[in-house]
Amino acid sequence: MIADTTTYHVPVLLEESIEGLDIQPDGTYCDLTFGGGGHSRRILQELGDKGRLYSFDQDRDTLKNAPDDSRFNYVESNFRFLRGALRLRGVGQVDGILADLGVSSHHFDAAERGFSFRGDGPLDMRMNQRGGRTAADVVNQYDADTLARVLREYGELDTTWKIASCIVRAREQSPITTTSQLVEAVKPCTPKRDESKFLTKLFQALRIEVNGEMEALKMALEQSLKVLRPGGRLVVISYHSLEDRLVKNFMRSGNFEGKVQQDFFGRSEVPFEVVSRKAIVPTNEEIARNPRSRSAKLRVAVKL
Repeated sequence: MIADTTTYHVPVLLEESIEGLDIQPDGTYCDLTFGGGGHSRRILQELGDKGRLYSFDQDRDTLKNAPDDSRFNYVESNFRFLRGALRLRGVGQVDGILADLGVSSHHFDAAERGFSFRGDGPLDMRMNQRGGRTAADVVNQYDADTLARVLREYGELDTTWKIASCIVRAREQSPITTTSQLVEAVKPCTPKRDESKFLTKLFQALRIEVNGEMEALKMALEQSLKVLRPGGRLVVISYHSLEDRLVKNFMRSGNFEGKVQQDFFGRSEVPFEVVSRKAIVPTNEEIARNPRSRSAKLRVAVKL
């Protein structure tokens, strides 16, 4: 039985991402973030009998959303292992790669996963629940300096030393093991006017650290250069400035600093042609239907 993917997650910028992929009916494609399967199902609609789709997800919960389709291949893996996972399945190159870097509505709404401050649950935040550190490990074991760095780099928060100090003081009284305990721990440094925005950034920073999201994104982008055929398309939907900056720089230059290399004759050496100089963003209508799409930015590039 296939799960109701509309309740699991509403796909963001769906038609825009499909247009960006410029799908060929007999092509081979990758969806690096399967989730509720909305983007994958739409890709399958464009594929012919010889087309193939490989959809990645490290969260075993998403397997129940897999369509019953011979062209579809579910890859239970973090997308940081993109190239190796494809090679294990006899695939050397593909015609397009799509990555929607957002956290699914299912994860935010499932209090027991600990992704949101809006419900009380274990401070977990792992996408892959089969192992690895949890958000509770981070807030209880990291020293104040390291905590402050994580909050500054991944949450882009101000006064991160003050926030880290609040967490350290609270955990000295008793371990912080639930989302509500974390919210209570940082209450002395939570701004009253922007409480929701502050907590969103705090939880985002911890989630990125727990799941190694920035490292995984870098690895997947670098592997896309080897996996995409010439003329293949890279389509990425990001949700915060850290991700978008990495994607923008990489598509522009092939590196994460955005520095375009030049050959002996001064000609620019770039691996991609950027399809749209400006990021594509949701329409007002989409934001009204799905408020969680408001911060999404889609970028498209063609492998040269």
